[in-house]
Amino acid sequence: MTFTPTRASDVRVRRLTTTLYGYSFLEEFILLYPVYALLFSDTGLSVWQMSSLFALWSVTAVLLEVPSGALADAVSRRLLLRLGPLLTAAGFALWVLLPSYGAFAAGFVLWGIGGALTSGALEALVYDELERLDAAGRYARIMGRARAAGLVAVMAAMGLAGPVLVRGGHTAVGAASVLVCLLAAAVALRFPEHRSPAAGQESWTGSLRTGLAEARADRSVRGALLLVPAVSAVWGALDEYTPLLVRGTGVADGTVPYLLLLIWAGATVGSLLAGEGERLGTRGLAALLAGAGLALALGAADGTPWGLTLVALAFGGFQAATVLADARLQRRIQDSARATLTSVAGLGTELATVAAFGGYALIASGHAHSTAFVVFAVPYLATAALLIGRRAGAAEPR
Repeated sequence: MTFTPTRASDVRVRRLTTTLYGYSFLEEFILLYPVYALLFSDTGLSVWQMSSLFALWSVTAVLLEVPSGALADAVSRRLLLRLGPLLTAAGFALWVLLPSYGAFAAGFVLWGIGGALTSGALEALVYDELERLDAAGRYARIMGRARAAGLVAVMAAMGLAGPVLVRGGHTAVGAASVLVCLLAAAVALRFPEHRSPAAGQESWTGSLRTGLAEARADRSVRGALLLVPAVSAVWGALDEYTPLLVRGTGVADGTVPYLLLLIWAGATVGSLLAGEGERLGTRGLAALLAGAGLALALGAADGTPWGLTLVALAFGGFQAATVLADARLQRRIQDSARATLTSVAGLGTELATVAAFGGYALIASGHAHSTAFVVFAVPYLATAALLIGRRAGAAEPR
């Protein structure tokens, strides 16, 4: 059987995408996610101790975000995608084998390191491989589907965690989570990788210098770097408070999970439709952000369960815009610094998310949660206005 170049390329793209979708699903199909707070509580940890663990996790991710991205430009990205889940598995194993504050802290550090190693490396590997196969134009569609696979995995884990916890306790939930991480590491071996570090980037410090120099020299790269946190940070923070928004509509607590699934479904649909959004251009992206911002404000202000349909629509728009912002960044940066600058954008997102948490606490301490959601629609309207303003004074970016 003879393969034409086009058909052979399609086969390679299919192998890359199926590996990506499987890896993305397994990364999020962690049964510990919805119940690890219960494990901490059952072990006897106080609220302050649990909060300190969450802070340790966040600090680890922030400190390692950019260095790990630079490392991914200096060594094999596929190696890092395999190592990340292995470190996370080790952390989860510590939690269930030696449940104590010290083990939980060590586990969060290992989880934070594992997450940092894969952040930036995954996007960079996928884009470079697609570009090699003349399929870079499909990046947004493919990454949108990968994000959707991750969202489906989260919902599936939420549904299965309860029954597994009832039947086997925290040990069974932890063992299942470790197994899934090991499977993710095995799947990572299927990723193709056809690259070697450029001259001067044999170390992570060289990669970091190259990436930062590119950002300083190219205004379009700087704009794309800023757009990623501007799009993804606020709604990523709001996601943590959606149960409180849902409860504020007056529904019974037993109904809250079902309405949360509606919001998650909206985000999943947004991921699946992200590829269609690449034809929108700058004005179209601005319209998407403005429309999603208005839907968020109107849905939250409505104060009824019906208004949550608009919130779900808004989250779908934000999810699609997040994928599109990542695609814009990948198109602008050079191959040699791709993971580094993707991680710089990730660091910006982390810091902006922390700021959003603080702003939300300030608003919600004296007002309803719906009011805070309405206020946080404003940054999206402002970002849309800035995109229109930049577009008016410059040619449509590539």
